[in-house]
Amino acid sequence: MTRAATRAPRPARLLDLRFVGAVLLLWTLLRALSGVILLRLAHDHQDPSVYDDPGVGLYFQFATLWDGQWYERIATEGYPDDVPVGTDGVVQQNPWAFYPAFPLLARGVMALTGWPFAVAGPVVATVLGYAAAVVVAGLLRDKVGPAGALAGVALLGAYPSSPTFQVAYTESIALLVLAAALWLLVRERWWAAGAVALLTGLARPVALPLGLVALVVVVARWRRRRERPLRPREYLAMAAALVGCGLAGLLWPAIAWLRTGRADAYTSTMSAWRGGEQVLPFLPSIERAQWLWGDLAGLLVLAGGIGVLVLAVLGPWAAGLGLALRTWCLGYALYLFAALDPWTSLYRYLMLLFPLFVVLAGAGWAPGTHEQPRWLLWVRTGALAALMVAWQVWWGWYLFRFEPPSDYPP
Repeated sequence: MTRAATRAPRPARLLDLRFVGAVLLLWTLLRALSGVILLRLAHDHQDPSVYDDPGVGLYFQFATLWDGQWYERIATEGYPDDVPVGTDGVVQQNPWAFYPAFPLLARGVMALTGWPFAVAGPVVATVLGYAAAVVVAGLLRDKVGPAGALAGVALLGAYPSSPTFQVAYTESIALLVLAAALWLLVRERWWAAGAVALLTGLARPVALPLGLVALVVVVARWRRRRERPLRPREYLAMAAALVGCGLAGLLWPAIAWLRTGRADAYTSTMSAWRGGEQVLPFLPSIERAQWLWGDLAGLLVLAGGIGVLVLAVLGPWAAGLGLALRTWCLGYALYLFAALDPWTSLYRYLMLLFPLFVVLAGAGWAPGTHEQPRWLLWVRTGALAALMVAWQVWWGWYLFRFEPPSDYPP
C-alpha cells in the first residue's frame, strides 16, 4: 500500500472564496447588529460615571468594561510577581485568573499602533472573531455541508452573548484556537493539532475536554488500523496530539507557579472569586440549581437539562457532526458541570458548544438520511437568529451594562 493510500480522506480544498465570502458577509451583518445594540447601550443607557477617558469614544470604553478592565491591566502592567493576599491571609482577586494570549496580543497591537487598550482590545477581539467564524464554518462544512455550516455560524453570531466577539473579552481567541484544534483532529493532522491544543492552554481552560476528544479520535483511528494501516510515525504523531492536550492543561498553572513561587497560584486565585471557598467538583452547579429552583426541583431541572443535552448530541439529528464534535459537546458540557461555578458567565461559556447550533437549525443529520427543503433550513435559522438577537438585547441591558457600584457580571 502506498503512503498516499494510508492517509485520511479529505476534501480537495479546505475552503473556497465564495463560501468564505458568504461567511464573512453573514458575520459582518451579525456584528453590525451587535454593534448597534452596544452603541445604543453605551450612549443612551449606561451610567456616565463608568467613562473616565475623554480621549476615547464611548463605544470603545463601553467595550472594555468588566473582564476587559482586567485584560487592560494585564496588557499595560503585566502579571504580579506575587499572589496578593488580604490582612486575613485569604488570596485576593488578581490577574492570574485571566489567561495571557488575548491581552498580550492586544499589547502587541498597542505597541505597533500607539492605540490605547480601549481601542486595541476590541479591535483584536473583532478581527479574531472573524477568523474564528471562518474556521468554525470550515470545520462544520466538512461535517454537514455548506448550508448547515452557514446556519451554524448564523446562530453562533446571533447568540445572546455574541457581542463578546467584538469587545475586550477572550471569546474570539478561545473559539479560534478551539475550532482549529478540533478541525485538525477531525482531519487527523496530529502534529498540528497538538501544537494548537497547546495554544489553548494560554487562551482558555478547555484542555481537559479537548484531551478527551483527542483520545477518542486517536482510539477510533487505531481501531481502523486494518483498513488503513498505521505506521510508526503516525503513532508518534498521535501521541504528540495527546501530549499537546495534556500539557495545555498544565501550562498556565505552571507559569503562575514559576512566576510567583506559589504552587497553587492559579487555583487559589480562582477560588478568590468564591470568597476563598474551595471549588469542589459538581457541587457549585448543584448548589446553584437548588438555589434557583429549590432542593428537589433544582435537581430535577439539572437532571432534565443533562438528559436533553445527551439526547440532542446522541440522537440521529446530530449524526452528521461526527465522533469528534459529538464527543466535544458531551465532554465540554460535563467539564462545565464539574468545574464551573455557574452564573451569568454561563452564557459566554456555552458558545463553545457551537456544533449544537447546527443541530438546533435541523442541519445535523447524516448526509442522505433526512432530506429537507433548503428553504425550510433558512426559515428555521432566520427565526431562531431573530429570537437570539432579541435575547441579545436583554443580555446587553441586564448583564453587560454596568450599574455602579456593583452589578452581575456578564
